[in-house]
Amino acid sequence: MLIEPFAGGASVSLAAVIENLVDSALLVEIDSNITVVWQAILAGDFEGLIQRISSFELTEKNVEEILDKEHDSLLEKGFASLLRNRISHGGITAPGAGWIKHGEDGKGIRSRWYPKTLCNRIRAIASVKDRLQILEDDGFEILSNYSNHENVVFFIDPPYTVAGKRLYNYFDIDHERLFKIVSNLNGDYLITYDESEEIIRLAHIHQMDIDKVLMQTTHHWDKYELLIGRDVKWLRK
Repeated sequence: MLIEPFAGGASVSLAAVIENLVDSALLVEIDSNITVVWQAILAGDFEGLIQRISSFELTEKNVEEILDKEHDSLLEKGFASLLRNRISHGGITAPGAGWIKHGEDGKGIRSRWYPKTLCNRIRAIASVKDRLQILEDDGFEILSNYSNHENVVFFIDPPYTVAGKRLYNYFDIDHERLFKIVSNLNGDYLITYDESEEIIRLAHIHQMDIDKVLMQTTHHWDKYELLIGRDVKWLRK
């Protein structure tokens, strides 16, 4: 089993399950604005959610109507949270997050609204939903609870030390505590982080192997991202 304790969109876990690299994945996310979307797909009416996305006319008036309303059904809660993510700066789902004003090619709130792509992704998730579990919980607690399991692997992508402050509701995590917990895991793991002196120092303290890969941001800036594990020599081949 693969466990992703800071799941978010869980692209890595989803790919691992679809490609049959793991038999199942446990997605752990503390932010209810994110888990409600997963729940709407895995435990709710995913076809209804697809229909809701496909038929929605994205205008400021329609967006306001959805986001200003209290929703009762899991489908509508999931749709509202997904909509907020798509039209907000940085994909922030917290109430009060600013909307995209200019965006790609001046499209404003339509910049990140791709109904067909979203629907295809939901179908992909639904195709393996029996092998996925979403848990609204503290990633630290789950890591500790599974620390003695040798047959579990972990993909750990926590809020980054810099970008996390503007991208996530729960960005303020104890990075030192995280490294202490991970250093005691029996199962294998891979951690991703932004390149920072603090994280490199913690990796060295806990005698973890470290490498970096060149990434490109949404603004097309080149930056390095750290990959940390017991042994990441496979990256250098």
